[in-house]
Amino acid sequence: MAYTIAADKCVACGCCKDSCPAEAISEGTPYSIDADKCLDCGACAGTCPAEAIAQA
Repeated sequence: MAYTIAADKCVACGCCKDSCPAEAISEGTPYSIDADKCLDCGACAGTCPAEAIAQA
């Protein structure tokens, strides 16, 4: 199950994008995760300072 980014918590800092080994995260406000590319590794959730990322 892919991870998702909560729009109301995302501060668009880029930490998640930098940590994603699958390059599944796109810039924006909020950032977004492509469920088809997501490896479900959780690296992004571990680096998010706003705790905006969780499993869907």
